[in-house]
Amino acid sequence: MILTRRVFSSLPQVLGFASRSFKTLKFPDDSISSPTSSTPTHGIHVFKCPDSVGIVAKLSDCIACRGGNILGADVFVPENKNVFYSRSDFIFDPVKWPRRQMDEDFLKLSKTFNAIRSVVRVPNLDPKYKIAVLASKQDHCLVDLLLGWQDGRYPVDITCVISNHDRGSNTHVIRFLERHGIPYHYLRTTKEDKRESEILELVPNTDFLVLARYMQILSGNFLRGYGKDIINIHHGLLPSFKGGNPSKQAFEAGVKLIGATSHFVTEELDAGPIIEQMVDRVSHRDNLESFVQKSENLEKQCLSKAIKSYCELRVLPYEGKKTVLF
Repeated sequence: MILTRRVFSSLPQVLGFASRSFKTLKFPDDSISSPTSSTPTHGIHVFKCPDSVGIVAKLSDCIACRGGNILGADVFVPENKNVFYSRSDFIFDPVKWPRRQMDEDFLKLSKTFNAIRSVVRVPNLDPKYKIAVLASKQDHCLVDLLLGWQDGRYPVDITCVISNHDRGSNTHVIRFLERHGIPYHYLRTTKEDKRESEILELVPNTDFLVLARYMQILSGNFLRGYGKDIINIHHGLLPSFKGGNPSKQAFEAGVKLIGATSHFVTEELDAGPIIEQMVDRVSHRDNLESFVQKSENLEKQCLSKAIKSYCELRVLPYEGKKTVLF
């Protein structure tokens, strides 16, 4: 089944940054309207460069000299690593500091400090992230994500939902997607054919992918072919209770804490850099139904928090298999 009605305008792609180097964002000439008012506007800047004296001062001066004001700044300098990480929240007057001038100023700063990564984002002016969502039979994470998108919880446009489960035309998910003009692509998978080439054909203009309980292992060829970030939700605190029916395994083991882990997808199964983890208590008073309900609630919350953190530029790669989460 493919629903083809679309409601999205064409916007330039915004770079992700968990697995790839990036520079200050650039936009086509017609992608951002020139502001006509002096309403204070929120901006975000993240930075990674070799550590040296004066970086914080230069970052502050870059913003202050254009009339901007820093609302909050987080800095991380790991011991004996000679690397500097920062994330700055600031407000500015878009008339006095035009978006393109901001790009140029931060690019100049990047060159000064030989930056490895530098991204500036203005949520109210910049294009939303384009994402595709992959899901299997379970609906809880997919439905929560769709409702969050509808409520404006995430600065994203959902280009399509892809699934290896054929949902009926009268299901609540399909009705929701039809109302909002989001295509649904059913691609039946087998052990011999994961339909990866077809998935790649459906997601070329996305900025990142979300696996909302997509119960298929993506191959290294797929990851290399896509080349951008993929966020997954795992049903436990990694590593824990791998394989089929993990909630039943944990329930029968009598665990007192259950959890969920959101992480980036890599070729090593369930071993990508962790973005977010959440836990909840269970006890002998829980039956299997309440146990599963608590587990699913954690998965929804954990995935939601990971997507929000990613879109707010709070996640930076650290030492290959780790992340800095501001």
